[in-house]
Amino acid sequence: MDKVLVKVYVPMLEGVYDVWIPSNKKIYEIIVLLTRAIADLSEGDFNPKEIPTLYDKITAQEFDLNSVLKDTTIRNGTEVILI
Repeated sequence: MDKVLVKVYVPMLEGVYDVWIPSNKKIYEIIVLLTRAIADLSEGDFNPKEIPTLYDKITAQEFDLNSVLKDTTIRNGTEVILI
């Protein structure tokens, strides 16, 4: 399984996290994985009531939940925002 290293900005925590994510999953699944990972990394401080949205940090474009990661613009080093 190929993985991609992304920099995730989480405004709710005012934090930045480097996270490896699988490139063969849908964005919806990636968001679920990121939410769990950041909840663990923040020792439970990140616990959104609804599923967050993932945006490209440079373009502010929202990623389609049904897109597969490898079909998006996300590559190693991409900066994303999880709101």
